[in-house]
Amino acid sequence: MSLAFNQRDDAFRQEVRRFFAANIPEAMRAGARSGRRPTVAEWRALQTILYKNGWGAPSWPREHGGTGWSPTQLYIFEQEAAAADVPPPYHQGLENIGPIIFTYGSPAQKQRFLPRIVSGEDWWTQGYSEPGAGSDLASLRTRAVRDGDHYVVNGQKLWTSYAHVADYIFCLVRTDPNAKKQGGISLLLIDLKTPGIRIRPVKTLDERHHVNEVFFEDARVPLDSLLGEEGRGWGYGKVLLDRERGITAMLNLRVARQLDYVRAQAMRMRKAGRPLADDPAFRDKLAQIEIELIALEHLGLRIVSNTVAGVDSGVLSSMVKVRWSELLQRTTELWVEVLGYDAALFVSDSGDTNAALPSDMPGPMLSYLYGRVTTIYAGSNEIQRNIIARRSLGL
Repeated sequence: MSLAFNQRDDAFRQEVRRFFAANIPEAMRAGARSGRRPTVAEWRALQTILYKNGWGAPSWPREHGGTGWSPTQLYIFEQEAAAADVPPPYHQGLENIGPIIFTYGSPAQKQRFLPRIVSGEDWWTQGYSEPGAGSDLASLRTRAVRDGDHYVVNGQKLWTSYAHVADYIFCLVRTDPNAKKQGGISLLLIDLKTPGIRIRPVKTLDERHHVNEVFFEDARVPLDSLLGEEGRGWGYGKVLLDRERGITAMLNLRVARQLDYVRAQAMRMRKAGRPLADDPAFRDKLAQIEIELIALEHLGLRIVSNTVAGVDSGVLSSMVKVRWSELLQRTTELWVEVLGYDAALFVSDSGDTNAALPSDMPGPMLSYLYGRVTTIYAGSNEIQRNIIARRSLGL
């Protein structure tokens, strides 16, 4: 991947910049600047906007409905999206299960699912973690037993983001209880309207409804819902998790943009009659995060280049996930620190997933509270450090 931009790259940058300026609603930008996560309605609207312009799947190959962009183009797109305060698209379909389907899925599965992921017509959720099987995912106990032309699924999934508004769940299940832990796992693509599936909300620390428990009680799932081969789900799941961690390679651009918001807020806040931004202790904290984000960006670019080229990034995705999540937490913590008591003002969940939030609502506390989960999801940072030690250091 070359960062010596040529005239074609510069022209592409101007095209992306004009597109965002003309098509992204100001309310969506304001939400990003305020520090809050998009609503489901905003995510759906964003996907529709991108899809209509042929940009529904920026990181996918053209033959599967993507843009076919080079790593450099993808980097420029993400740079301009961050600069324009455009939230990242919802990733469960686009960056998690979509690439697994077009890599390992059957022709029928590709035809059925991929176009509707790109268009935003179908919303996906991830069925991995269970009570007692989070970091130790291979201990999962949700069972899928063959019965004629169906699997009968029983068990429970936990921390399933946005399952309450999703159409499908990609779900790791145990199909062979006698095989070794990793060998008896398969990956099913399950319609959440299937009888026998029950969803219960879980309120998180930010007092909003993002995640759920999902219960399977004799849910009958067609055999053609199996992705790839039976018993190979652990391998597919590892590829998916590596990709999920690799997504953070570009999300650090959003963290850098949040740091701009922190800096701007510090210019408005006063300490001893002077802008807080002039305080040496604050400037030291800000500069340290900025330096680390620059280093992380260059590491992330290697992953983006590998992802587009279909090359395994090895432990790099674990390294980026650890650093990105910790820097995000430090950035949002600094943002809350700058606002002081004003940061404590935020709106709890109204119960309406699509409800708009007040445009003048301070959002950093929401971002700070939700950000506590980033060091846990996609494989906790403690597990990632073990992976790095084992694969890279031979420990």
